[in-house]
Amino acid sequence: MSLLNHTYSHPTTFILLGIPGLEAAHVWISIPFCAIYIITLLGNCTILFIVKTEPRLHQPMYYLLCVLSAVDLGLSTATVPRMLGIFWFNLREIRLEGCLTQMFFIHTFTGMESAILLAMAFDRYVAICNPLRYTVILAQKRITLIGLGIVLRPGVLVLPMVFLVGRLPFCSIRVLAHSYCEHMGLAKLACADIRANGEYDLFLVSLLVLDVILIFLSYVRILQAVFLLPSKDARLKALSTCSSHVGVMFVFYSPVLFSYLTHRFGQQIPRSAHILVASFHILLPPMLNPIIYGVRAKEIRERVLRIVPRERATCPCFC
Repeated sequence: MSLLNHTYSHPTTFILLGIPGLEAAHVWISIPFCAIYIITLLGNCTILFIVKTEPRLHQPMYYLLCVLSAVDLGLSTATVPRMLGIFWFNLREIRLEGCLTQMFFIHTFTGMESAILLAMAFDRYVAICNPLRYTVILAQKRITLIGLGIVLRPGVLVLPMVFLVGRLPFCSIRVLAHSYCEHMGLAKLACADIRANGEYDLFLVSLLVLDVILIFLSYVRILQAVFLLPSKDARLKALSTCSSHVGVMFVFYSPVLFSYLTHRFGQQIPRSAHILVASFHILLPPMLNPIIYGVRAKEIRERVLRIVPRERATCPCFC
């Protein structure tokens, strides 16, 4: 009976602590977080603008890059403003509906990013292993279907997670030791059996692992095809076209894997380290993706250099 007196099915608000243990440094932590968010907005909006205005970039790979930039903007906007509100104005309260909405978008955008990376690996596989049929295999209709799959698959898979959390009765302790609403962190506040939530969370993680395996197999075939090319220059050119994609994959999957492993097995790691790793898993890929593609993709780099005004060669003279 005492337990029932401290439970209720639909609490009005939860409390987000930000980064527990580092509350005194929240203002300082907010500086790099804000800078990363501004760079993310500028970088991804630049990618979208360049691809839209440059006709020669209207190709499947750059369409996928546009989708990646849009997802990065969504993922950052779903999390960073709330974090900055906690750090700057101590806006810790969030309603259950808002928490579930944020959780849905964070997990959905993360799933979309993984699906985009898988689609990009398929694009590179076709471009290198079957270049003569590239435009046939990746025709406009098929690219549209791939785009729909990227959007629909994560949304459909994450939606049951929202219902799994929404059905739970929550205890009187409604404090989330995090800077944003995360599935298992929210589920652990419930006064009920959450094994279904844990199993479904593991199922979604296994899908990310499946994406990684498929990407790895694609690159095994790509490398096999590259090393069969007759000239060294051809091999280097083929590898160069894949380098940016490999860099983006490393930036995305490494923090995800590290965050998951530390959450499951790193009980000795301080909670603040867990939260920082999870936060940077959200923050860094959206910022670094346009930088990586801007540096590695020649067409984008040249277009950016044409946009950025050149400094005048002459400088003022002083007598």
